Amino acid sequence: MVDLLPPIPSPDRPQRLRQSAAVRRLVRETRLDPASFVLPLFVRGGHGVRDEIASMPGVFQLSPDQAVRQAQAAAEAGVGGVLLFGIPDRKDAQGSAASDDAEAVQQATRAIKDEVPEIAVITDVCLCEYTDHGHCGFIGFDGGLDLDASLPQHVAAAVSHARAGADLVAPSSMIDGVVGAIRQGLDAEGFGHVGIFSYAVKYASAFYGPFRDAADSAPAFGDRRTHQMDPANAREAIREAALDIEQGADLLMVKPAVAYLDVVRQIRDAFPGRPIGAYHVSGEYAMLKAAATRGWLDERRAVLETLTSLRRAGADVLITYYALDAARWLAEA
Repeated sequence: MVDLLPPIPSPDRPQRLRQSAAVRRLVRETRLDPASFVLPLFVRGGHGVRDEIASMPGVFQLSPDQAVRQAQAAAEAGVGGVLLFGIPDRKDAQGSAASDDAEAVQQATRAIKDEVPEIAVITDVCLCEYTDHGHCGFIGFDGGLDLDASLPQHVAAAVSHARAGADLVAPSSMIDGVVGAIRQGLDAEGFGHVGIFSYAVKYASAFYGPFRDAADSAPAFGDRRTHQMDPANAREAIREAALDIEQGADLLMVKPAVAYLDVVRQIRDAFPGRPIGAYHVSGEYAMLKAAATRGWLDERRAVLETLTSLRRAGADVLITYYALDAARWLAEA
């Protein structure tokens, strides 16, 4: 029987850099920073309101005073920004409450900028939460969507948010030309300093289900496939992003995030000098939360791994309902 010599170790052994937590931290390629996190908040009228959303455990509909408390907690944890969505007391066919300076988003914006000035306030600009039919634009005479006709109301809403003190406005309707219209409107009203965080690449996704509960924005009929992107398309995302940059977008967003990591990477490669955001949406949050509640996965590890994947794909800004939890977990690491 032939004696076998012991194997000669390869001089290049990647495992050497995995042998201790200290070394793993030292050579880590992708790092999470809470300053790049944005926490979405759902705000409605009233005082002392903190109603948990059934399909999104741990997420609440908040009155402006409670939104300030949540923003304070986020700022103390190092979170960089909040993204405000409004839930109005009144709705009509034109979404007129969206541009009302007395509405909850505007109240919350003023209060947060007064009491938590160190955190960035981003406001969602869309009509779906404010229309009685739940669509992002007006209904035409033929009963279909006349999205172009709603551009002036989008502009009025954005200007109202800027007047309240928003740092960035975020048009989310995916209506052609909405970014350019808002840029012109903001500039004309003296808000040239207010940036636009465009939902440039927003897919008609099944992962928005819980959001519709949170924002009370489910369409009364039809769907949004005529203006949001087909989930099968990736090359089209480059075109959408390029159009928004031409119209004046300062930051670009991909939504949803986890199911579209390839798109995040393509947008990053196509626009290397542009800040890119990824929205870890309600359905993605709800799946992690449900699995963790049942003990099927380690919530903390799974969330941080998910957020790391977004950064690794190329996102600079991570919009996530886990922003506050993740910031606290990172501080404990």
